[in-house]
Amino acid sequence: MAPISCFIISKNEGDRIARTIRSVRPWVREVIVIDAESSDDTVSVALAEGCRVITQPWLGFGPQKRFGEDQCRNDWVLNIDADEVVTPELAREIIATFAKGDPEFVAYGMPIEMIYPGAEAPRPMARDHWYVRLYNRGFARFRDSNVHDSVVTDGHPVGALHAPVFHYSMRSFADMKRKLDERTWLLVKNAGLSSRLELAARLPVELPVNFFKYYIVRRHWTGGLTGLRYASIQAGFRFLKIYRMWRSANAKTGPENLAF
Repeated sequence: MAPISCFIISKNEGDRIARTIRSVRPWVREVIVIDAESSDDTVSVALAEGCRVITQPWLGFGPQKRFGEDQCRNDWVLNIDADEVVTPELAREIIATFAKGDPEFVAYGMPIEMIYPGAEAPRPMARDHWYVRLYNRGFARFRDSNVHDSVVTDGHPVGALHAPVFHYSMRSFADMKRKLDERTWLLVKNAGLSSRLELAARLPVELPVNFFKYYIVRRHWTGGLTGLRYASIQAGFRFLKIYRMWRSANAKTGPENLAF
């Protein structure tokens, strides 16, 4: 086993967290699930899969993951979400990284490739995200942000792993819209003060620019009609975020009192 603690944050992921756990359980020292008071069978599923489960009311994305880091028994930690799966190729690559002792770098990034609803593999030539997920917590930690859950490496060089994590981010397109709506409100409520003129200037270009980013740059055009639908929904909610921020900047009350 690699000298790694894997920690997973969860809430109501009982229908898919077992697949996540099984992708890492055979080759890491421990798997810890930080559960934010699930109302389904997430906890019982994680316990049945041999995990250590800790219940922690939701603190925000960054603080919840920092809490998870603190529960690990090893300094080297791997973070994956409850809707992600470490591919066998990535598992072998990580094991090989530790085969000769301490790795060369204190943190490693890896590609995160999204899987469309009902699919089992990414679209051809997928290019979604690249995140640091494997790191020595003595040198790197998650950002202490309610909204952004990225690892801060404090200038240390970061190594690259080439095999991907598969991200089953949405159960359906309806689920995708629900999650994006929740995340958009979260971003609006945690946004700093923005100029109304700046936001107004962004409104006409936000949708086409983001559609280009998702459809062309991130290559969802290779996903056929499903990719077109995905890029359109993402661009629409990016526009909605700016629109809600603009409405909030023009309103006399805070964004929590706006129903749009």
